[in-house]
Amino acid sequence: MAKTAPINMRVEPSQHALLTKAAEVLKKDRTVFILDVACREAENVLLDQRFFQLNDAAFAAFEQILDAPVPDNARLKSLLANPSPWD
Repeated sequence: MAKTAPINMRVEPSQHALLTKAAEVLKKDRTVFILDVACREAENVLLDQRFFQLNDAAFAAFEQILDAPVPDNARLKSLLANPSPWD
């Protein structure tokens, strides 16, 4: 994939050293490390959104799914019947 959009930033020397050290631990180029971490965090931010909008048809379909009975799941029942390891 061709890289076409630069991202430039200024950082404190201590931040530069921290990012460099972390990238070296993972045997990654510092730029690749920063991009991986930034993209992962961006995905988390977007996935954590609690507000979303739907048109009327999509909302009706969403409500229908929510109102549908939950299918029987023996494996889930078995899992939930066992005490948690931290209990």
